[in-house]
Amino acid sequence: MARLFVVRHGNTFDAGDVVTRVGGRTDLPLSNSGKAQAEKLAAHFAGTRFAGALASPLERTRATARAILSTRTDAPALLIRSFLREIDYGPDENQAEAVVVARLGEAALKAWDEDGTVPPGWDVDPAAIRAGWAALLAGIAALPDAANVLVVTSNGTARFLPDVVDTKPDGLDRKLKTGAWGEIVVAPGRSEITAWNVRP
Repeated sequence: MARLFVVRHGNTFDAGDVVTRVGGRTDLPLSNSGKAQAEKLAAHFAGTRFAGALASPLERTRATARAILSTRTDAPALLIRSFLREIDYGPDENQAEAVVVARLGEAALKAWDEDGTVPPGWDVDPAAIRAGWAALLAGIAALPDAANVLVVTSNGTARFLPDVVDTKPDGLDRKLKTGAWGEIVVAPGRSEITAWNVRP
């Protein structure tokens, strides 16, 4: 069996910053606390040999992935995959959360968090994102036993991965926290989430 480690990038805001809903059109770097999270992830995965590594085109995911891969001389080249890019929040892109709640309402955001129902105005293609994850899992299933693959992405994209995994824990919170990771065991015809939302 192979393993997929899916990681959400580190913070892009620090304490005292005005936090906004950052999507695929806002390419922020890691903040100081985000860099610290990336360093913790790097230390956690230092003993893991990766057969492949992928990230979205956004700097915050690439920087997190580079930190993780930097601990090993046998690290694979980092590949960029567009389907891993964070979603586009439409009129809510880069808006403070209070503004987003005022426009959409709590119920719409709860539906997004709980089952991935896309709020009005957001530019999201859940079927395409799920298809990207499914294709990735199929590719990982063909790898030799004990192969590990690293993927660094954003919350809006990661939340659709559980939809295409065969087995997952009951009551799984699909939202990945910043600097957190999940583990999916992958074999031909079978995939299972064995860890989710773990922070080192």
